[in-house]
Amino acid sequence: MPLNKYLAHCGLSSRRKAVDYIESGKVTVNGEVKLEPFYRVVAGDVVMCDGQPMKVQERMVYVLLNKPKNVITTTEDERGRPTVVDIVDSSFPERLFPVGRLDRDTTGLILLTNDGDLAQKLTHPSFAVQKQYRVGLRRGLSQEDLEHIERGVMLDDGLMEVNWIRFSEDHPERDIVELEISSGRNRVVRRIFETLGYEIFKLDRFYFAGLTKKDLERGKFRELTQREVVMLKHFTGHPSTGKKKKSNEETEQEDDAPEVG
Repeated sequence: MPLNKYLAHCGLSSRRKAVDYIESGKVTVNGEVKLEPFYRVVAGDVVMCDGQPMKVQERMVYVLLNKPKNVITTTEDERGRPTVVDIVDSSFPERLFPVGRLDRDTTGLILLTNDGDLAQKLTHPSFAVQKQYRVGLRRGLSQEDLEHIERGVMLDDGLMEVNWIRFSEDHPERDIVELEISSGRNRVVRRIFETLGYEIFKLDRFYFAGLTKKDLERGKFRELTQREVVMLKHFTGHPSTGKKKKSNEETEQEDDAPEVG
């Protein structure tokens, strides 16, 4: 199989991330550095990454973690800071890695696995995997800015549109909002509000690809059920459950409707 896919099946990372390991010269096959991600690995080849032997893992593991604050979403940290892998590592002999990332100050759901194919799917833009966040702001969000976010916010890497955004019903001060995105762009939720002049003091992801935090306390983790694994492998998105953005056709119909009241 292709070298990057082989590394993913060894639990090193997703196939996309494995390309980085290969192109940086960290991977050898039979003692020779291989820089081609699609080099074909055959039976009997000895594959190593950073001097560690790579072996295809037979048992696939899927772990859902409610990440605490001040924990790094990576397999290891050169500065010795705690990582998501540190939290779950002692419970599983398999080599796990996080699917996507949450920044250090963001809490909430993160999936760890050794299934590189699934990780590839859940992080690829074409699958538009939904993620929902609860955002705490230092000051209330104005109705004008909420509508601005609904229309889309221009960031330094292009227009960012959310699937929906709403005020939290239990915070009349409007300093807590919830939203759903499908983008995997870096720190995009924080950048949306920073662009509009808001400071975030709390950011929590409470929904990821059909998975929720139900009965999962902060800092705790659990293995997915077989049903959840099947759901993820067949995940094609879902109808957004919050306030949706109106289509042009719907808007035109409303503009033509008579006023009521």
